[in-house]
This record gives sequence, C-alpha cells and structure tokens, in this order.
Amino acid sequence: MKKKKAITQRELRNDSAAVLREVQRGRTFVVTRNGVPVAELRPILPRQFVPRDAIADAAARAPRVDAARFRADLDAVVEQVPHG
Repeated sequence: MKKKKAITQRELRNDSAAVLREVQRGRTFVVTRNGVPVAELRPILPRQFVPRDAIADAAARAPRVDAARFRADLDAVVEQVPHG
C-alpha cells in the first residue's frame, strides 16, 4: 500500500491530470486548504463479481441464527425508545 501524500488545493488544481494518474495507480492524496486537511482523494476499488453459487454455498455453510437470542442481544445493547 502506498503512503498518503498531502497536496494543496492549488497543486490539485494545477496538476489534476498527474494527480489522477497517481490515484489510478493506487496512491491516496490528502488535499489541504490553508494547511488544514479537507479531503481525501483515493482510488475506487473495482467491484468484484461473486457468482450466485458461491453465495449460496457460503450461506448454506454459515451458522444458523437463533432469532430470539439475536433479538435479546440487540435489546441488551440498543436503547428502546417508544414511538408515538
């Protein structure tokens, strides 16, 4: 993984083509304005196709969820707020 590089807003404006080429190669930039980080410019990871059979196989091998226990666990950590 490549290190993040800080660049100024002006550098991004003046060298946007070069910056975007670096992003395509995997580099991440932190854009600063007046020395303060304001944005991160990073590559978008390509989507990976997962065949339906692989998902079905994974679901078939996954542990079963006990609905009552799952609800009890949620109730234990989430504050219940009445609606109305």
